[in-house]
Amino acid sequence: MLAYGKNILFMTDPKEIKKVYLSRKDEEIFNYLKTHKIHYVMTTTEQLNKMTKANHQGIIIERDEYKYYTLEDINNEEFLLILDHLEDPHNLGAIIRTAEAAGIKSIIIPKDRSVSITDTVIKTSVGTTSKVKVIKVTNIVETIKKLQKNDYFVYASAMDGKDARNIDFSGKKVLIIGNEGKGISSLVRNTCDEIIKIPMIGEVNSLNASVAAGILIFKMGGLI
Repeated sequence: MLAYGKNILFMTDPKEIKKVYLSRKDEEIFNYLKTHKIHYVMTTTEQLNKMTKANHQGIIIERDEYKYYTLEDINNEEFLLILDHLEDPHNLGAIIRTAEAAGIKSIIIPKDRSVSITDTVIKTSVGTTSKVKVIKVTNIVETIKKLQKNDYFVYASAMDGKDARNIDFSGKKVLIIGNEGKGISSLVRNTCDEIIKIPMIGEVNSLNASVAAGILIFKMGGLI
């Protein structure tokens, strides 16, 4: 798996980095690579352009494939996030970044019909994929039921839900964000404990998935 950029390098666990390709001299980068004994290769911008079409900023990081976690890795955390078949890697990356900023430790995604951790996700997340546990599950509905048995109260975001400003989000909780176009599935909706919404007063009646997630994450987490 490839990742790009100076900031991503510093936020990636050095143990996960196989090799770094550089087309520019940077003393800070060189010192970091030497300190962590990371193998690097000096090359040309043209060669990096052949490796990727992304904006690499003169640095490409070859890293291990992302290792997904399981439900057993959740350590009785107060706030979990479930993404119901998101498809856009930019949305996933942005949500991971927001979740990390808000102190969320685990995000659950389905194995099928869902975006996974890619180089675009890592880039968009600004490297925070190494700070948040991304858990893949076979069945979201069954996962919700397991979490409910462990005293989690499960909320899902939809336009016809209750105003999030009027809800007490204390206690162990889960927030579910639905697919960019279809929203949450009917089976997931019927399994949740509460449907909530973000009130809007403009003509637009929906928000981008990552924007909606950001608002609700900080509201439910008591940070705003």
